[in-house]
Amino acid sequence: MASTTFEQAPEEAAPKVAGGPAELRHSPAEHLAEQFARYSSTGPDGVSLREIPFVTMIAVRVDPGGAAASSMADVLGARLPVRGGLAAAGEKYSVLPQGPDEFIVVENCSADADEAMDPVDPLDALTAARDGGPGLVADVSANRTTFELSGPSARAVLEKSCAIDLHPRAFGDGAVASTMLGKTPVLLWRVGDAFHVMPRSSFADYLGRWLLDGMAEFAEAA
Repeated sequence: MASTTFEQAPEEAAPKVAGGPAELRHSPAEHLAEQFARYSSTGPDGVSLREIPFVTMIAVRVDPGGAAASSMADVLGARLPVRGGLAAAGEKYSVLPQGPDEFIVVENCSADADEAMDPVDPLDALTAARDGGPGLVADVSANRTTFELSGPSARAVLEKSCAIDLHPRAFGDGAVASTMLGKTPVLLWRVGDAFHVMPRSSFADYLGRWLLDGMAEFAEAA
């Protein structure tokens, strides 16, 4: 029987992407960006929503009173908070308490996250600061995305489906809470007059649409 031979097709060069691997990234809620912009409004009752993608987040487990925590404070420019419910802010990073010895280090940045990228890898620097002692330092940046809700009616939108007291006297600048928003567990952080809502990335579509629904009355009134 005659044998059959197959010619191997020449390998095609991988397409070049302008800007490198960063251009291949897709944020969890980028498909909702146009709706976020359309529903955002200004004025005395306005509210705006946007996603701040690709924010560096590092989980830290360490004794806040130990030597490692002191070294980490030098790296971050902010001490690990010993008071629950209130973030410690540095120039480049903020530290959000999650428990007595559990924290999330969050990059301070705008919607253009690349503007705030630190030339020093914070993961390496914090790992070195731990110096092999008890605890944990882990990059969890892909675990969550960040929604920024701002404007005079931002609190009203959140209060439709959040059980905690969000009045400034109870939840002022720097306040942090793990709570539920609708049916979604979120990390909620007050940053100035805005709220940073941080859901797991897999809940981004659901929560983004939930927030849009809560914003609808203010968009219609604008």
